[in-house]
Amino acid sequence: MEKRIGSVLILLQEKESAPQVNAIISSHSSIIIGRQGLPINNSISGIISLVLEGTTDQIGSLSGQLGRVKGVEVKSIVLKIKDHDEKN
Repeated sequence: MEKRIGSVLILLQEKESAPQVNAIISSHSSIIIGRQGLPINNSISGIISLVLEGTTDQIGSLSGQLGRVKGVEVKSIVLKIKDHDEKN
């Protein structure tokens, strides 16, 4: 399968979900290029942003598992990587 570049934005609305979210992210570490976590002011919520490189199946697996965690919202985007041999 072709590799894609993807981004996943994770909103943690319940602090208790953090360990499960971190375990899922760790199990997909082979496709993660970068990770940034930010607290939301005046709230127990937080946002995690991931930049990924993997197949659509790998990226879908990660976002799907995260989306099933209670108190977590997930949005993802996947972009095709242009082949070096393709012309503009």
